[in-house]
Amino acid sequence: MRFNSSVRRLLLAAPLVLIWSIGAAHADDQAAPRRIQEEIWALPLPLPMFAYLVRPVGDGPFPFVIMNHGVSLNPTDRSFFPLVEFRDAAKWFAKQGYLVVAPVGTGYGASAIDIPERGIYGPFFSKVGKCTNPNFRDAGLAVAQVDLWIISYMIAEKRVLPDGVIVVGQSAGGWASIALSSLNPPQVKAIITFAAGRGGRVGGKPNNNCAPDRLVETTEEFGRTSRVPMLWIYIENDTFFGPDLSKRMHQAFTAAGGRAEYHLMPPFGNEGHYFIGSPDAIPIWSPLVTGFLAALK
Repeated sequence: MRFNSSVRRLLLAAPLVLIWSIGAAHADDQAAPRRIQEEIWALPLPLPMFAYLVRPVGDGPFPFVIMNHGVSLNPTDRSFFPLVEFRDAAKWFAKQGYLVVAPVGTGYGASAIDIPERGIYGPFFSKVGKCTNPNFRDAGLAVAQVDLWIISYMIAEKRVLPDGVIVVGQSAGGWASIALSSLNPPQVKAIITFAAGRGGRVGGKPNNNCAPDRLVETTEEFGRTSRVPMLWIYIENDTFFGPDLSKRMHQAFTAAGGRAEYHLMPPFGNEGHYFIGSPDAIPIWSPLVTGFLAALK
């Protein structure tokens, strides 16, 4: 996709304008132990996209966290997708000293329109195909490629440290993070997933998965080359990727050579799949994350 110079200049300038307008609203916040500011960026990637960014106040460079959101296969649902799914979790990382980027994937918000019968196609690229023959591998690697673009861009901007990157993902975003681990990017220090997987709740039915054996096989494939330390967090009452399936995935991944620490948390709320999105969950998962990252130092 090519853009003329005026559009590219606008994309490059947009973060600077929005940094000031949103950052100013947080300038007098003295209550938090570490002052942070929230920003909206337009990222001039090969597939341009918006991103929510939160970071400590100051010039940096900071250690870097990317947060990958989940997916909806319904264009209408994607059109109402929030700018950030895990705001409280992202702010927690920022208060630990990280600059956090949570990109909004292409094909969400205003770009979600997708009416093939009228010749209108949106830029959504994370479909797995039909359940009779799903392609979980390429759907994960497509989003992993976006992460690589973001890492390169933020390092080039000198906003973040050039190594020690942490990637966090939920649901399909967690699956993309597992896919990313199979590439072993040298900048990435650790990957943390919450309720990772693809093909959950087919037809809206709890615990009805699309080709679960294929999902396990693809997880094993990623594990053959993955060597990035990982923390996998699942919840007992996740009706997208239940305990039996997540344990099978972990067993396949680690048996193939992948490095992943697995934790199954007690039931949370009515649906454990959205665990990371709740501020009430932070005291539950943050000690796991803190301990995991401390062990890597």
